[in-house]
Amino acid sequence: MDAQQALSDLTEISSQIEAAVVFDDKGKVVGSTVPGGDPFAKAAVELLAAADELKTGESPLTQLEIATGEGSVFVVREGKNTIAATTAPEPTVGLVFYDLKSALRSVKPKPRARPKPAAAKAKPEPEPAAKKPKPKPAPKKAASRARKKPDAS
Repeated sequence: MDAQQALSDLTEISSQIEAAVVFDDKGKVVGSTVPGGDPFAKAAVELLAAADELKTGESPLTQLEIATGEGSVFVVREGKNTIAATTAPEPTVGLVFYDLKSALRSVKPKPRARPKPAAAKAKPEPEPAAKKPKPKPAPKKAASRARKKPDAS
């Protein structure tokens, strides 16, 4: 399904999610529950970058929670897609991560339109077949004429 549908399903099943955005590895928003999700996606990218600098292991950061007294921000990264969401204070952390991962996994990339080969684009129209003159119909045979009897005079 597309990202917008996945977010719609997410907010329908998870009462803890207040806002969410899905974006690709270049930061391009592919779905959002808030109008103009670009600032939200940009902030999530910055949070991930800051957390990546602080991590101690070698494996890439895949999930992040930032909790404040006013609510939490969750970020989950999987493959080329990332989902970020906000919640009210004291969410059920494990459930929110589960819901975000499920939503992210349901997002299927849109198939890219394949460009037509150049030969197919420039394919000339077939020329109409030259019209051959129709053969003339065979002349109709004259009705057999009754033979005239010679006059007996």
